[in-house]
Amino acid sequence: MMIFFKERLAFLAVPKTGTSALERALGSKASAVFRDPPGIKHTNARGFESKYRKLFERGNLRPIETMAVMREPVEWLGSWYRYRQRPAIDGHPNSTANMTFDAFVAAYLSSDQPSYAEVGSQARFVTDKSGDLLVNHLFSYRDLGAAVRFLENRLSHEITLKAVNQSPKRELALSPDLRAELHKRCALDFDIYAALEEGPLSLS
Repeated sequence: MMIFFKERLAFLAVPKTGTSALERALGSKASAVFRDPPGIKHTNARGFESKYRKLFERGNLRPIETMAVMREPVEWLGSWYRYRQRPAIDGHPNSTANMTFDAFVAAYLSSDQPSYAEVGSQARFVTDKSGDLLVNHLFSYRDLGAAVRFLENRLSHEITLKAVNQSPKRELALSPDLRAELHKRCALDFDIYAALEEGPLSLS
């Protein structure tokens, strides 16, 4: 999470959506950068509203707006799967080494997720308890350029992104049955992302 106090903007870092690259590019510009622990770094929209908004609302200043980036749901899970295959965590409960993508997604959909499949939900990250969008500006990872342009205009600062935390390359294959179940169980994720394919979303 990054706070740009003067520009009245909070960047909420959805994991596996290029947030580390943006943090590296904008860290020196931000008023505050929350890097650790991960639970604070990746504060979701509900957490920001309940825990942090009041810290940055001062006097007659206009309210802080929030922004985030969302990834296509299957690609997002694939990024988690590949990231947790890195050799550095071999033998750790979070490792997905020697596991198929089908097995990972099945574990993610299970009622008792193993630790390697506990990766949260993008929809839950950006919505309120009713499932309504809670961030002011939401961008698609596939059109990260739109988020960069928004930030450049808002912050009056040129941004150059460099890849950070890239996952190991591996072909992903998901069975039709699991894909259908994922669409059913994570319908809100897919609905929000389908809307993003038409362009960035903003609260009215």
